[in-house]
Amino acid sequence: MRLPGMSQPFLLAPIAECSPGPPGAELRLAVLGARGVGKSALIVRFLTKRFIGDYEPNTGSLYSRLVRLDGEQVAVHIQDTPGCLQVQEDCVQALDALSRCMKWAEGFLVVYSITDPSSYQAVRPLHQHIRQLHPDARIPIVVVGNKADLLHARQVQAKEGLQLANELGSLFLEISTSESSQGVCEVFQYLCREVSKLQHAERRRPTVIPRPRSPNMQDLKRRFKQVLSPRVK
Repeated sequence: MRLPGMSQPFLLAPIAECSPGPPGAELRLAVLGARGVGKSALIVRFLTKRFIGDYEPNTGSLYSRLVRLDGEQVAVHIQDTPGCLQVQEDCVQALDALSRCMKWAEGFLVVYSITDPSSYQAVRPLHQHIRQLHPDARIPIVVVGNKADLLHARQVQAKEGLQLANELGSLFLEISTSESSQGVCEVFQYLCREVSKLQHAERRRPTVIPRPRSPNMQDLKRRFKQVLSPRVK
């Protein structure tokens, strides 16, 4: 996993058109993957239904929008991240920012391109890093194979993506961001629902009050006898 050097941290860099969401109805997502897999296009496609093919290499933007999920309006915050290929000593700042982003997020899309085997190889270390920061296995992670329309340039088969996702215990989907917004919306809606269910489960979890230790009856009897017995002078 290699992180390109960056002049500044990218975590939570808001864009101008961010819209605040109602309290208690917020979902925090992060989209991870190697450079050029289409992370920014994927996010913009979901939020605007438009496809934009070319993007400048990003330093990380936070997209915040009010979206309707199962009839309710929810504030969805989606962190875009720079391409991740390999960790190097001169990229400590970037790695730290990426780790903070992973800690902040409640659900993840790990994206690769079916035309780029190296981006496929980056999925496992990214997934492992998420699990290190979120030991709770309930944190939802979806493995996404993008650019499914480029069949003539395919270098990663669908069965390979499915096998990897099964090994990692994650859902797998292949989509084409450029062809249709339907698959993109389905991916994000699934992730939003999983995060929402996790949030509701956390709210319903009862506060566990430690049970008091049972008294040692033999010890109590011994002490009671000591109190009652006359002191030896």
